Amino acid sequence: MLDVYITPLIKPLLIPIVKQLSRWQLTPNQLTVVGFAIGMLALPLLAFEYYYAALVMIILNRILDGLDGALARWQNSSSAAGGYLDISLDFLFYAAVPLGFALANPEQNALAAAVLLASFIGTASSFLAFAIPAERYQLTRPQFAHKSFYYLHGLTEGSETILLFIAFCLWPQHFVILALVFAAAACITIITRVIGGFNTLKQFDHVE
Repeated sequence: MLDVYITPLIKPLLIPIVKQLSRWQLTPNQLTVVGFAIGMLALPLLAFEYYYAALVMIILNRILDGLDGALARWQNSSSAAGGYLDISLDFLFYAAVPLGFALANPEQNALAAAVLLASFIGTASSFLAFAIPAERYQLTRPQFAHKSFYYLHGLTEGSETILLFIAFCLWPQHFVILALVFAAAACITIITRVIGGFNTLKQFDHVE
């Protein structure tokens, strides 16, 4: 929900950094892998309840995730392979954070983490599944034209997820309620995406 508003504000801030990274001859895929490795450090840190240290890793991961796409556009090197690598590692990172909290306190957090992960599967599958026929029918989203695939909106998107992770680390004692509330919101996203996506594609099927 917030991505469409936040993305245009962040993009200009990345340009000076991207210029320097390009001078260092770094590639977008290198940034993607480094960002993923840093983000995954949050898993053991969360498991051992080093929440502030984990928060630093999460924030660094998100900064690098923004920089890899910006660098690809700056270098005119955007590719399907790079987009695939980026989204695959993103979802692995997203799954690692709830897992870390489940490991930190299984008795208290495991069930809520499982519910949250199930909602992540729903939002991810509805998001990615629509991208396949969207490519076939050449559907576009002008506000997300820089994305390597069709970006289907929803109530819970990347920005909301990162805000959730930040809240987890700042208030770990409230993990259960935060996770369940977000999972409920994610269910709304899943329902609206499935219904909206189905009705949209049904119109194209009738055209054919």
